[in-house]
Amino acid sequence: MQSSIRFRHLVLVMLACFCSVLQAEQSIGKMLLKPGVHVLMRHALAPGTGDPSHFRVEDCSTQRLLNEAGREQARRIGQVLRDKGVRFDYVFSSQWCRCLETAQLMAMGNVQPEPMLNSFFRDRSTAESQTQALHQELIQLLPQDKALFVTHQVNITALTGIFPRSGEIILVAVSDKKRPLEVIGRFLPST
Repeated sequence: MQSSIRFRHLVLVMLACFCSVLQAEQSIGKMLLKPGVHVLMRHALAPGTGDPSHFRVEDCSTQRLLNEAGREQARRIGQVLRDKGVRFDYVFSSQWCRCLETAQLMAMGNVQPEPMLNSFFRDRSTAESQTQALHQELIQLLPQDKALFVTHQVNITALTGIFPRSGEIILVAVSDKKRPLEVIGRFLPST
């Protein structure tokens, strides 16, 4: 009897989680149709932290990279967005290989490498200038434009205060150039 009650409780919890993910997937398309809403996204799953000491931005073999689960996650996120009718006018990415690969595998448009999106995890001296440059880029976009920015946890946290998971999407709104950026949602598609 007790195990039957636990099993039903577990099924109800799992169903509630599934419904929550489904609602989030259904509402992301609607939120992104609103004027002035853009996407900040942390690159897909790339196990580890930071980069090796011999890191060079122009050489992917010196960097922490997406694993197969990360590549599949990036493809899945792109498919979910396309299925919801989401289209981007601009797709910007950090020059780090894991971000570029995430953006390319999402297949949401021509990927433009952008140094302001590069990680400042190892060298915080550029954190403020890069964060200000990203904020400025967001407020200069036209209301009807839609932009995707694929970057790193530290960059998103500096701008929004949110610590995103790998592949997590943060929806931000720019309703008025005089107002600060507003976080209007978080979304991590199920994979």
